[in-house]
Amino acid sequence: MTALTLETDVLQNFIDGKWVDVENTTAVTNPANGERIVQVPLSNRYHVEEAVKAAKKAQKDWALVPAPQRAEVLYRVGMIMKDKKERLSRLLTMENGKVLEEARGEVQEGIDMAFYMAGEGRRLFGQTTPAELKDKFAMSQRCPVGVVGIITPWNFPIAIATWKSFPAIVAGNAVIWKPATETPIMAYELAKIFEEAGLPNGVINVVFGKGSEVGDSMVQNEDIRVISFTGSNDTGRNIASDCGKQLKKVSLEMGGKNAVIVMDDADLDLAVEGILWSAFGTSGQRCTACSRVIVHHKVKKILEERLLAAMDHLTIGNGLEEGIKVGPIINEAGLNKIKKYIEVGKQEGATLLAGGSEWESNNQGYYFTPTLFTDAKPDMRIAQEEIFGPVVSLIEVSSFEEAIEVNNQVTYGLSSSIFTRDINRVFKAQRDLDTGIVYVNAGTTGAEIHLPFGGTKGTGNGHRDSGVQALDVFTEWKAIYVDYSGKLQRAQIDTEE
Repeated sequence: MTALTLETDVLQNFIDGKWVDVENTTAVTNPANGERIVQVPLSNRYHVEEAVKAAKKAQKDWALVPAPQRAEVLYRVGMIMKDKKERLSRLLTMENGKVLEEARGEVQEGIDMAFYMAGEGRRLFGQTTPAELKDKFAMSQRCPVGVVGIITPWNFPIAIATWKSFPAIVAGNAVIWKPATETPIMAYELAKIFEEAGLPNGVINVVFGKGSEVGDSMVQNEDIRVISFTGSNDTGRNIASDCGKQLKKVSLEMGGKNAVIVMDDADLDLAVEGILWSAFGTSGQRCTACSRVIVHHKVKKILEERLLAAMDHLTIGNGLEEGIKVGPIINEAGLNKIKKYIEVGKQEGATLLAGGSEWESNNQGYYFTPTLFTDAKPDMRIAQEEIFGPVVSLIEVSSFEEAIEVNNQVTYGLSSSIFTRDINRVFKAQRDLDTGIVYVNAGTTGAEIHLPFGGTKGTGNGHRDSGVQALDVFTEWKAIYVDYSGKLQRAQIDTEE
């Protein structure tokens, strides 16, 4: 076991405010050193059904609690998270591998989301609007959907969970949450925080297990009226198909093939910083990671040189150790996928300038060296497909217009970035880059919780996590008409000429 210990060696499901044992479990290991951390339940359909029963019962009462009072729970959750920030951050690094600095940032994002969404308890705005008939009042309001299911990934195990659960809860829903089996500790800790904050039993339920068992059961359960999923495109498409047959609302946030554009007038030192943070932070294991650099031919050579020099200073190792900049890959499957793409890049004719191999250490973990390809072509697989590792490819272009075109030539549309001093280019890029997020003179990552997060094309299906727009996923609009004329009035018919 690691020096940072948990209260238990075997996690339990959290259903109807109770901690429930599950017979079958599997080991969770620290990707930095291979040590076993804890056993996580492998739940089945029965556990999902029990969670749904609890959620249905709890949601009816929770929806009747005034929204400002629902928000008070989130305020308390935020304060508890703030008090426990360092412990949560270290546990996150232990199960996920990202360096401690990044883990602290992720926990802070969850804290920020708690306070932001708590504020929505005094808003949840609808609209009043003039009616077309005399002595008639018209308005709209947000209403909870009922029971919602959230399925979260391993790469941001607490931030993404807060993006989804907090707006669902403040809007008056009850939640069934399936966290990733690779990173269950954050779910366990957050459930305990909800318990401490006084959230009524059954409003949030955590069911651990595999997607093929727990996730499928959630999607197929007719009493769960919303599925909010972050993960792979293949899984997302299957979820969308199954939900469509049930007329069930679904929110998808999936992959990215994000690019940093470096123009000939860019601040190259700043661009290098942005590329390194975007490409190699979280070891490239984030949907907003920069995996393409689209560079103007006039500065390509010098950018390569500066990137290589900067990459020499990237330290690799256990994220809990001071000074480490690049942590481990989540597991062996992730490591093998990256290795496969290195060979693909070589076969396609890209030039490998740095990295490209597993990093050998005494830690017994899963590490890959930060990797830089150059002379990549826009249609190469390494420039089109999501690798999910510390691998970035340089693509040379001759103009601003070509850079925009190359950026948009992928099936994804999550994040993009441009480094330039030309204000005209900036505004054209903001308009023409076909992504849900655009950065100017910054990398492709670093979302703030009060803005909508999500993308276009293959990245999602139009919904957004975080920001006030997240409420659209977990609410239905209700139109209300109050006629105080004392007679039957028929819209579009009984109107004066």
